[in-house]
Amino acid sequence: MPTPCLVTGGAGFIGSSLARALVARGDRVRVIDNLSSGRRENLADIDKDLELIEADIRDEAALARALDGIELVFHEAAVPSVPRSLVDPIASHDANATGTLEVLQAAKRAGVRRLVYAASSSAYGDTPTLPKVETMRPLPLSPYAVSKLAGEHYCQVFASAFGLETVSLRYFNVFGPHQDPKSEYAAVIPRFVTAALGGQGVTIYGDGTQSRDFCFIDNTVEANLAAGSAPDVSGGVFNVACGAAINLNEVVKLVAEIVGHAVPITYVPGRVGDVKHSLADITAARARLGYRGAISFAEGLKRTVAWYAGRA
Repeated sequence: MPTPCLVTGGAGFIGSSLARALVARGDRVRVIDNLSSGRRENLADIDKDLELIEADIRDEAALARALDGIELVFHEAAVPSVPRSLVDPIASHDANATGTLEVLQAAKRAGVRRLVYAASSSAYGDTPTLPKVETMRPLPLSPYAVSKLAGEHYCQVFASAFGLETVSLRYFNVFGPHQDPKSEYAAVIPRFVTAALGGQGVTIYGDGTQSRDFCFIDNTVEANLAAGSAPDVSGGVFNVACGAAINLNEVVKLVAEIVGHAVPITYVPGRVGDVKHSLADITAARARLGYRGAISFAEGLKRTVAWYAGRA
């Protein structure tokens, strides 16, 4: 039987990729997105296979309509930017923390079975201990990180106090096709790749030795699908990554090898709120969700470059 699913923020990078996978497996898919950062074109190939409600998750009536008859929610909607949260912390909190509370409350009212929440590895902050394990004390460094952690705590409370099944997935640096390279706050991979394909250099904040556990989008989608059905995980928090780190200088070197020419680097001062090193322990996700995360960074980067090259 097809599962009735709602993807909040489903016109965004991760949300649209998840919606595509849900459609492919035969589920009945509905998306709610205010299109502030999501784009209709992200859903162009599946727009006839899903229902799109153009509205904000903080619109109570629209949210109730979106949740009508829904069994499983994937909550991806957010203002996804550390720098933006430093400029406007109120907006970040309102969209990410209050917005998540609104979705949880509405999901409880609608009789939703389970909600899978897009949490963030930014909750760990810049603690020197690596890899990051879910049992570590959170030390968020930015309003964005605080807002995402608040949403995570709300999920746990709704699981324990109200009986709404929730699973929180702490994403580490997701990348891949459909990620927007043009945003002022764009992630490094789409910026690096599109610059390299255009014969331009790249800018790195700091000295480039900062490292990240980059996770290809297909791995992230796999984790979400697993979290939607895994038994005995309600209230749980799980890292979603590959369990391997690479620094930004090495990323640029790999991009240059794939595109076939040198990519000059300009170094500028580091940014407030940025974490120096990030590496995930994914033992819990593997053991309890059945997560594999089989696509390596190198393979994911090749696929990503190919996708952007096809649209150059």
